[in-house]
Amino acid sequence: MAAPAKVGVAPVAEVSDAPHALVWAYLALCGVVVVLMMALGVWMRLAQAGVVPLDPGWFYRVMTLHGVGMVGISGLSGAAIMWHFLRRHVDLSPRILAVNLVLFLVGVVLLFGPVLFAGYAAAWTFLYPLPRLSGGAWSPAAAATHLVGLLLVGTGFLLLYLDVGRAILSRYGSLARALGWPYLLGSSEPPPPAAVVASTMVLIINTLGIVMGATVLGMVIVSTLEPGFAIDALLAKNLTFFFGHVFINASIYMAVIAVYEILPRYAKRPWKVSKPFLVAWSCSTLMVMIVYPHHLLMDLALPAWARVMGQVISYASGLPVLVVTMVGGLALVHRSGLRWNVAAGLLLLSLFGWSAGVVPAVIDATIAVNRVLHNTQWVPGHFHFYLLLGLFSMVFGFMYHLTERERAAESGATRDGPWDRAALVAYLVGGLGVVLTFLAAGRAGVPRRYAQHLEPWTSFDLVGAVAGALVVLAAGLFVVRCMVRQRAA
Repeated sequence: MAAPAKVGVAPVAEVSDAPHALVWAYLALCGVVVVLMMALGVWMRLAQAGVVPLDPGWFYRVMTLHGVGMVGISGLSGAAIMWHFLRRHVDLSPRILAVNLVLFLVGVVLLFGPVLFAGYAAAWTFLYPLPRLSGGAWSPAAAATHLVGLLLVGTGFLLLYLDVGRAILSRYGSLARALGWPYLLGSSEPPPPAAVVASTMVLIINTLGIVMGATVLGMVIVSTLEPGFAIDALLAKNLTFFFGHVFINASIYMAVIAVYEILPRYAKRPWKVSKPFLVAWSCSTLMVMIVYPHHLLMDLALPAWARVMGQVISYASGLPVLVVTMVGGLALVHRSGLRWNVAAGLLLLSLFGWSAGVVPAVIDATIAVNRVLHNTQWVPGHFHFYLLLGLFSMVFGFMYHLTERERAAESGATRDGPWDRAALVAYLVGGLGVVLTFLAAGRAGVPRRYAQHLEPWTSFDLVGAVAGALVVLAAGLFVVRCMVRQRAA
């Protein structure tokens, strides 16, 4: 780590080979798991279409694996991006990064084992009291083991965030300074880099989210093993969805750092950290934590003010950061002579996926619409928009950027070949096919989380499966090509 610079001025740090190799261990694991989870998604769509046999009991086990695997790997890939760029500005610990990876792997064994070998199929949300009320489909021990795996994964992330907090506070003195508040209030102190601002926001929201998740997980584990231990169901649901909503949103907020750090290199322009940028991230810090009641609009026991807040904040929560990122990204590349390559293409695609995914999400957050659409495939349509075309485009773009040769961004050289460019087109076409098929099915009233579909619904399933297969092929090619390029670097 280079010598400290003045507060607010990002020091230039030399990244050693060991942390770089550790980041690549994260990315290799993420790439393989993402492709496998995508393949499970295609399998479910084919089963719903009646093309391949899949027992309903196994369908829900596969659905649980797909959901928990995608959410976990989203967080892990976002963390790799955040750590890689944040380490240029603060003194992060590679040991903690390694500990998080080890705890994640141990947790995955405990998560997947009960699903594959003991029939556990309560979905990734572990919503109380389903883990202990299986109707004999799985044992309390299987449910508790799965939930302990989730707790271990969360513990690893919490340790990582505590180290991020230590490093940021050591460098900037307070979270307010790391969010750029002195600059907002007229101080001559320069604003912190975008990576620091985004990481600080994620530190705040996801530390709280993981603590809330650990709290409800602990209660559900005890309740599963000791049925006499009762939990208030509405409290459990609020804690669960606070954790789930914050965690998956934080994954995107970590991954978007790749846009802030990489696009300027190809456009040869700096990403300006302006006052609107800082205001947007500060507003989102609060709003992302109070928007989760839009998941509970159908719970009449929830106070009316909470449901109204969930709807109103849903209209605004994603806009501040999204707008400054979208406008900033378009302004950055406009007439910049941007060097187009697969990395840049994927990062710009991610801005489209993130922004377009807001539209169906806001529609679903409207109470009158939510009553009709929430339990349909409209919901997987909007979050696949965010993740498939948003978050994972950022992750793959980051991987491609890391495998460019030294100083390639400045020299104009690229290692992309025709297969890389073909995969980018296939990923875009297939990704749009997946999300639009979900949305169209939702609009037609096709329910979500049904193992078997009626004949009129199967056309949606078949088209979605074909589009999903195209995504799997493209994502698999991304991963293989990046691994080959990395070994040759």
